[in-house]
Amino acid sequence: MKKFIYIAISSVLLSSCHIYKKYERPEDINVASTYRTPEGMSNAPTTNNIGNLDWTDIYPDEKLQELINYGLGNNTDLLIAIEKVNEAKAALSSARLSFLPSISLTPEGGVSSFDGSAASWSYNASASASWEIDLFGKLLNSKRKAQVALLQNKEYQQAVRTQLIATIADYYFTLTALDKQLAIYTITEQSWAESVETIKAMKEGGMTNEAAVAQYEAYHASIAAAIPDVKAEITKQENALATLLGDFPKAIARNSIDTQKCDIPIEVGIPVELLSNRPDVKNAEYQLAAMYYNTNIARSSFYPQLSIGGSLGWTNAAGAAITNPGGLILSALASITQPIFNKGVNIAKLKIAKAQEEQAKLNFKQVLLDAGREVSDALAVYDAELKKESKRELQIKKLSNAVEYTKELLTLGSSTYLEVLDAQQSLLSAQLTKTEDQLKKLNAITSLYHALGGGREIEAK
Repeated sequence: MKKFIYIAISSVLLSSCHIYKKYERPEDINVASTYRTPEGMSNAPTTNNIGNLDWTDIYPDEKLQELINYGLGNNTDLLIAIEKVNEAKAALSSARLSFLPSISLTPEGGVSSFDGSAASWSYNASASASWEIDLFGKLLNSKRKAQVALLQNKEYQQAVRTQLIATIADYYFTLTALDKQLAIYTITEQSWAESVETIKAMKEGGMTNEAAVAQYEAYHASIAAAIPDVKAEITKQENALATLLGDFPKAIARNSIDTQKCDIPIEVGIPVELLSNRPDVKNAEYQLAAMYYNTNIARSSFYPQLSIGGSLGWTNAAGAAITNPGGLILSALASITQPIFNKGVNIAKLKIAKAQEEQAKLNFKQVLLDAGREVSDALAVYDAELKKESKRELQIKKLSNAVEYTKELLTLGSSTYLEVLDAQQSLLSAQLTKTEDQLKKLNAITSLYHALGGGREIEAK
């Protein structure tokens, strides 16, 4: 009989070994080719990619730095994320304390009188304790799950932080681009006002006709009409940025887009760097680990639970009689509970936990795929903006020359007002496109920095 008991106990212990194992990343999650790089750009192993730089190195503009610092201290989403971390810390403390006995004190007292007899007092001052012995890892896995939840909330806080820095930068750069567009429209409108007066004078001299004047006035009006729209967009963008900072709508102090520097060496590193930096990737893996421990908790429900309890007290009431002086009462109890049949509840809980773990695993894979796509997209955009930068400068230079040449030819009678009009329209379009290119380049730097896990708090520089 003893041999049978030993075999049964050994079988239970061996079958429960899995519930003590710590989480390990599943072998079928491949991170070897998380993202690709544009042709000619290095993807060699390195620890010096821009995701490891402090955000102040990426954004040297002092006014932008002031805005980011203000946002980090006042943005409501980030403040909520910080409170979630505090909540998770409290939950972990609770899980750790579950290993300790629970103790309660229950003092009681009363007075009684029977059939007119003298009143008598009774009292009972007792303390009780209970302690669950964690033989099969239920409490251990609950603590590990709480630890992972804390790490997960910390990564969520980091994700909110990195997203906040990137969004503030994008809003700021958009404002500088709108300022540049407004300046282009304003200068062009003033130039066209002069052109209208010139074409009117030429008409008076018989060098052109009323149609030319009408065309010039119409185009001048279209440029003047665009200015209020740009100003309205600037106001909306300022309001959006102020709200993001946790402030009421207000004007935003800023520098010019032409002063923004992007002299950052792009060394994206190997895919494992993506895992070590990005908070959303780490968050997704912590979620998978939490579900792994949740499955272990569900498994532990199939094994016995051992509890030890006891009480210690002082009383003057022993049974129905009143005894004085008081006496000491001591009791102890140990119990073991082995689930045998629970209407399939434990089996259902385990199936649910396994399904949730698989969902977390699939989510982790998808987060990796999305992260790789974001890095690839940002690299492609940045590479394209670098390659066309000099070409756009050449285009504007040649179009500026064309405007001057056609104006001179018009005064000499060798060109038509339509050629001048076309040249000036092309120049305006190219100037606005250049501003868009500048914004795209700045946004691409931010996107790449964000996609590589930049903007997080770096403890040791």
